[in-house]
Amino acid sequence: MPEVSVVIPLYNKAPYIARALASVITQTCQGFEVIVIDDGSTDGGAEIVRRLDDTRIRVIRQENRGVSAARNRGIESARTDFIAFLDADDEWTPTHLEALLRLRDRYPHAGAYGTAYLIKRADLAIQVPSIDADGIPPEPWEGLLPNYFRAAFPGPSPLSSSAVAVPKAILNEMGGFNTAAWYGEDVDVWGRIALRYPIAFSRDGMAIYHKEATNRACDKKEPIHEHIFVTSAREALQTGEVPAAWREDLLEYVASRQIQIAARNIEAGRPDLARKILKNCRTRRLRGYRYRVQILAYIPSSVYRAMSNWRSKFRGS
Repeated sequence: MPEVSVVIPLYNKAPYIARALASVITQTCQGFEVIVIDDGSTDGGAEIVRRLDDTRIRVIRQENRGVSAARNRGIESARTDFIAFLDADDEWTPTHLEALLRLRDRYPHAGAYGTAYLIKRADLAIQVPSIDADGIPPEPWEGLLPNYFRAAFPGPSPLSSSAVAVPKAILNEMGGFNTAAWYGEDVDVWGRIALRYPIAFSRDGMAIYHKEATNRACDKKEPIHEHIFVTSAREALQTGEVPAAWREDLLEYVASRQIQIAARNIEAGRPDLARKILKNCRTRRLRGYRYRVQILAYIPSSVYRAMSNWRSKFRGS
């Protein structure tokens, strides 16, 4: 019986899926099963998986329903009670599963387990996110995060979708990933877990997040009326689920998500939505960030796109 189930949603990621699976197969911990959910791919990625001669790897095909539905199908099909997530265009360093399992054994009452991660940027440079929030000791520390919401703003979040494992019972308690959201659905689950359980984190066993990959869902330029976790946080506040000591940090974290969505709406050509979101954004620690995005929301869309294109070319040079 494997110790951990690895769930990989696959939708038209044929150029990357072999790399992702190779990073799983070469883990120092070999007690795993891999569940690849082929979410209606049309580029032959599932065939690449099927050609691998490893009985620990299963492919389950479904009609295209989105990444949340794919992850939920993987959770449902898992044979273990510990689910690790990996996106098809990302990869793990060899000790990733070892670090997650060690965290689970040390902190069995945690709700989610995450490791640090590296980012491969569009210009192919490797970036080390500065996860230096209040109360998180430097490398090689691992333990329970003192305050997840304080750690998750304003810089990079300590949890990334390809660097997290969650007990199956807790995922079921949360109702899985929200299939109505195409953006922020992973952040929503981690946040809802953090409202009820401690989060364990290790700076060891990193994942690699590939921002240079193509066909990434988060690169879509479509309007978003509200970040899905903002809705979840509002409900938790209204029902009194948020401890008083966390309230201020949660509200600042919510503000960071609102500003992020406002910026995405500007990129999608909907500055009116951005202005509406920012009007209802209350923050003490992120006021400068909010004002910068608010200024951009009043710049004509054509000028904003020209500025974005110039900035992208400058970064890639």
